[in-house]
Amino acid sequence: MKLIIKGGRIIDPVARKMFFADVLVGEGKILAIGTDLGGEGEQCVAVDARGKLVAPGLIDMHVHLRDPGFEAKETIETGTRAAARGGFTSVACMPNTDPVADNKAVITYICARAKEKGLVNVFPVGAITAGCAGEQLSEMADLKAAGAVAVSDDGRCVANSGVLYRAMQYARMVGLPIIEHCEDAGLSAGGLVHEGYISTVLGLKGIPAAAETIMVARDIILAEATGCRLHVAHVSTAGSVELIRQAKAKGLPVTAEVTPHHFSLTEEAVVNFDPNTKVNPPLRSAADVRAVREGLRDGTIDVIATDHAPHTVQEKDVEYGLAPFGMVGLETAVGLVWTKLVLPGVLDPVEAIAKMTVNPARILGLSKGTLAVGADADITIIDPEREEVVDPARFASKGRNTPFAGWRLKGLPVVTIVGGKIVFRREGIIDGG
Repeated sequence: MKLIIKGGRIIDPVARKMFFADVLVGEGKILAIGTDLGGEGEQCVAVDARGKLVAPGLIDMHVHLRDPGFEAKETIETGTRAAARGGFTSVACMPNTDPVADNKAVITYICARAKEKGLVNVFPVGAITAGCAGEQLSEMADLKAAGAVAVSDDGRCVANSGVLYRAMQYARMVGLPIIEHCEDAGLSAGGLVHEGYISTVLGLKGIPAAAETIMVARDIILAEATGCRLHVAHVSTAGSVELIRQAKAKGLPVTAEVTPHHFSLTEEAVVNFDPNTKVNPPLRSAADVRAVREGLRDGTIDVIATDHAPHTVQEKDVEYGLAPFGMVGLETAVGLVWTKLVLPGVLDPVEAIAKMTVNPARILGLSKGTLAVGADADITIIDPEREEVVDPARFASKGRNTPFAGWRLKGLPVVTIVGGKIVFRREGIIDGG
């Protein structure tokens, strides 16, 4: 069965252009792109994309699927359904599972489970150190052989510079990027929110911006010394943006990502003590948000990633200090990108899509993120005029922990295609079976 997407406006993030064309899909691949391709008939399903944008399948390179070990929060099945609903055709899942994804067996399990239950492509990220404890290096060669596309200790920064130095040497040798959560635990210990006026008024212990910026500086120095590819996760401070900008100007192998919540919200969002605003790194000052947006605009920040972090209602529905860090993000990301970045003119549609497709694909070494004849038929169709109020009760994710409930977002994914099969349309999830 073939699929033809008719009348849409193609976004090509590789050529950095948009144009009107049809897309013909068959046997999991893109067969043709052009006008008047035909294809109607019993053996071809037509998708009317008039007035819509046809983009390469979106890639989220920073998600938490919680499987194995924390299936009450999320599973590979529910997490990939959430990804499909959010327009993502591929996700890279972080290693802070139980057991930690620091060995070949866990990576193999994730890949097998994703093949069995996943609606989208799942690419595991292995741990830098055993147990994400920051002490003994993992067997990165084994992790890569099993399917890992990067290594990270995720929510834990590798505090020991000697350990990270050796990890970068090992990662470079095996050809894996290191994804770092940059945080000086000595500065942030016990902190709940960004350190500043709001934390003082609320009486909540603050996390200074320097806790992130110091480690970004250290990691860039080590990346220069080792030649390892460094990807800075969830950048949140103006200082970090400037350091990454300088590293890029020097030609260092440094890339970075930002989350929708860090370019959409400031520390002001925590004043009502909503535990869903508690994230790490914390929501920062208005000046930091402006710097992050400028970093997106000028290309300093390469990727938009969600850091999708589902928790149970019972875990989050407690007083602020007791709630775990993290919020869900897969199902609100595209709407926030369009509403907060594209419509205000921070990014044009091509730039926005590039940060969610070809850029993460290149960083992770994936043959994804492009619309070209012969490429995998992973496609996201976005309706730039569609509006919807965020309703967590409708999420496909098990997680409901979002501060965006009730927000009206414009520019939403309406069809998600993985391997030539429709796995989601706005009316609901469809089993591509």
